[in-house]
Amino acid sequence: MCAARSDVGRVRSSNEDSLDFDAETGLLVLADGMGGCNGGEIASAMAVNIVSNEFRQLALTLPQEESSTPGLSQVAMRLCTAIAKANREIFQLGLLQTHLSGMGTTLVTALFCGARVTIASIGDSRVYRLRQGHFEQLTVDHTVVQEQIEYGLITPEQARFAGNRGLITRALGVEAGVEVDVQEQPVLPGDVFLLCSDGLFDMLDDQEIQFMIDHAEGDLDAAAHQLIDTANHKGGYDNISLILARAN
Repeated sequence: MCAARSDVGRVRSSNEDSLDFDAETGLLVLADGMGGCNGGEIASAMAVNIVSNEFRQLALTLPQEESSTPGLSQVAMRLCTAIAKANREIFQLGLLQTHLSGMGTTLVTALFCGARVTIASIGDSRVYRLRQGHFEQLTVDHTVVQEQIEYGLITPEQARFAGNRGLITRALGVEAGVEVDVQEQPVLPGDVFLLCSDGLFDMLDDQEIQFMIDHAEGDLDAAAHQLIDTANHKGGYDNISLILARAN
């Protein structure tokens, strides 16, 4: 079961976030674009469309049984191939159309296959998991403040209010190649996964997000609306997008 919502927020004039979920392939995709002259909107839309469509085609050629070779599964490798294609096409468009030069986007995906989920991330959009009362961020932000946390220069609490918290160190489409964080996790019945842009978690802390999901008592649509509405009530300084999915 999935629920998704995207909102422009209270300050921005346009929505540079894009998202999609495909029940047939089990792929959830969310992107938060950046760049002037509508570059952010274009980059995020391209990322979501290319990754979704390319994976749908690649999935047709997946073997019936997984190889026992150590490393990423065939499904995860197909997902990485789709992401690499999106990166190339966004980058090439930026080269061809100078007014779009430098455009790029964050990207997070969650691909459900049997009792496993493959998570890929670039930038500062996030994937969380709520399991048996424990709410955990599964992705690592590719940001300046995250690096400062890792070097012990600031605390996670200080990072929430840092003026440079929106500076990302990795994005899709800004260079010819991109490094993607990929992980494969087991899925348990009842697990709830949240994909979201920074417009959500900049307004709400993890405890607030978990409370609203719990308070919805399994109604993911209600949880999605409550999260967006509360983020807007707190200022809505950026576009706010999220996908919620529960494993059966």
